[in-house]
Amino acid sequence: MLTIKALSVVCTSTLLLVLGVNEIASASSFNSTPVFNNVANYTTTISGDNNLADIYYPNPTDLKKSNYSFPVALLLQGGLVDKSNYSNYARQVARYGFVVVVPNSKRPDPTYGDEALLPQTTQIDTALQQIIVENENASSPIVGKLDTEKVGLLGHSLGSIVGLSAIGNLCLVTQTPTCPGSFSRPKQIVAGAFFGGNLRDKNDVYPPINNDGIPVALLQGDRDGRALPFRASLTYDKIKNPPAALINIKGANHFSIINTNNPAGAIPDPINATLNQDVAIETIARWSGLFLRASILNDKNAFNYVYFTGDATDPNVTVESKRVSESASTVAPLGILFAYFTITQLRKRINESKRHFKSNA
Repeated sequence: MLTIKALSVVCTSTLLLVLGVNEIASASSFNSTPVFNNVANYTTTISGDNNLADIYYPNPTDLKKSNYSFPVALLLQGGLVDKSNYSNYARQVARYGFVVVVPNSKRPDPTYGDEALLPQTTQIDTALQQIIVENENASSPIVGKLDTEKVGLLGHSLGSIVGLSAIGNLCLVTQTPTCPGSFSRPKQIVAGAFFGGNLRDKNDVYPPINNDGIPVALLQGDRDGRALPFRASLTYDKIKNPPAALINIKGANHFSIINTNNPAGAIPDPINATLNQDVAIETIARWSGLFLRASILNDKNAFNYVYFTGDATDPNVTVESKRVSESASTVAPLGILFAYFTITQLRKRINESKRHFKSNA
């Protein structure tokens, strides 16, 4: 216990010397909760492929009167998982200031039938065309409220494979076909955050992901029995350009992102989550939403949270990241942030040690 106390004193003293009182207050006072309280939703048909899509949008009391311009987050579903299963996650991401579009992608498959729910790269183009329609349609609840030039991709499982392929401009032959014909990444895509997914071909080869500086986050449950954690790590290593982050979530399994574990119709995860489902959804949505805010809206506080300070205060998350000094310098000098990151990580380890000693006392 004396060692832990001594480390705590050194940690606090060093933090004061490196950052100063004002910087500590600024770093610790950032509120990671959502920006908007209310979210509304409606369902539309994507005319390009005749699939239904649920759309979730921030709904402040002044929505009609104020000049809002929300970026779009396109959520690509997991294989055999209906769009309705993502309602809680999509709603929470929308509260961070995004219009979240969750389409179904029904297509024939020799294994799963004529209307299998399997995402593919072509639906990205049709969904992007539809958001322009929604933004110009006078009867749409979000008419004139979209920034259609800034789109972030979200994905789960097979949807993560599709999203990573899109960002990397890849058309891989994978175990489940996801790219009919050719594909070219739309210029509107400026970020991607993917849960429970990795990118490898049918020969188990992990290709380089040439993301051209588009920020990419991989969110991975450490109890995922379908998309194994080591595969996310190998995929992360193949992301060519920073910024990028590998966000590990303790106690989460493959379906911790959706409303209920092992939904009907989907291939079940053989490993149960230990993290409460509601807590897991909030955690995954918070990190997804703040990652998009950092990447699309240039939110400095969100950038700082994702890449430097957030996992020190979140007991369920650890982060590995690739950062660029240009982005980091918009928050604070890189050396200062590195020192703060190191110290907060040390504090986190100290707190874990304290809990360990108490539980064994």
